[in-house]
Amino acid sequence: MYSIHFSQRRFYASCGALALVALSWVQTPFAHAQSSAATPWPQRQIKIIVPFAPGGNTDAIARITAERLSHVLEQTVIVENKAGANGAIAADFVSKSPADGYTLLMAAMPVLAILPAITKTNYEPRKDFIPISIVGSNPFVMAISKSVPVSNLREFIAYAKANPSKLNYASGGSGSVSHLSAALFVKRANLEMTHISYKGGGPAVADLLGGQVQMYFGNLSELATHANGGLINIVGVSSELRARQLPNVPTFSESGFPGFKTLTWNGIVAPAATPAAVVNKLAVVLKEVVMQADTQSRLLQMGVDPIGNTPSQFAEVLNSDIGIWAEAAKASNLKIE
Repeated sequence: MYSIHFSQRRFYASCGALALVALSWVQTPFAHAQSSAATPWPQRQIKIIVPFAPGGNTDAIARITAERLSHVLEQTVIVENKAGANGAIAADFVSKSPADGYTLLMAAMPVLAILPAITKTNYEPRKDFIPISIVGSNPFVMAISKSVPVSNLREFIAYAKANPSKLNYASGGSGSVSHLSAALFVKRANLEMTHISYKGGGPAVADLLGGQVQMYFGNLSELATHANGGLINIVGVSSELRARQLPNVPTFSESGFPGFKTLTWNGIVAPAATPAAVVNKLAVVLKEVVMQADTQSRLLQMGVDPIGNTPSQFAEVLNSDIGIWAEAAKASNLKIE
């Protein structure tokens, strides 16, 4: 009897232990969910992924943003460059990252609004990302190498027509705004020039300064400093009005190309399904960061107009640009090289 009684006690004790284990499997996800919901974001390092090589406009804006966010959020915010495929590698990486607010994309307008229109991408802008806030926008300018003996847009057009197929123009990547804008201009001006594609604005500007390429359609922020230093000539601005940083440079409309207008922006997006609480907090903090006097000063010095809009406003801009640039790419018959 004793042995039977002891075995029964062991049996019941074992059943109890198994029940506790089973209960823990059932309770753990719920308990974890409660813990996650109650834990304020952020609790650890945040990464902002830049889709281009270091040194370009997007990279500079990302580093300014990361520096300010680190201070306001009291968490380390780092910038990580993932160049390649005209920005598609970085966008695809972020779209597949955990939707927890710790991996963000410093999106450039071409990566979300142009690239999917001209080539197959592994991400869909409206489906795979949540727009949070546009940090800043800026017009593009046409810069001419000092190796070309011209001082304005009309002289450059005349020189290029006198030297058909002998000049080339750089871009920050096939399908980028710099490529699309320059290609449209070359087509409208009826010029014969060769396109040279680079992995980002930094390398393109370096070869423009070195005279390896004769023309580059780039961000004002990339080129204003070099123009002020006398290393290049900026002969046209793509906005409706002249840039305040370059009041003596005419717009393309003023130079005989009415309606020629290209603007770009850089903004933070997160993977789809990122919690609304995280998105809203980040949008508020980004607006706070962009509105800081020091941030605005640095952006304006780069030729970038500070924005800091809401997620819904950002979504409206993105939807509009997707339609505009898809139409432009189709009309221009541009394809990734």
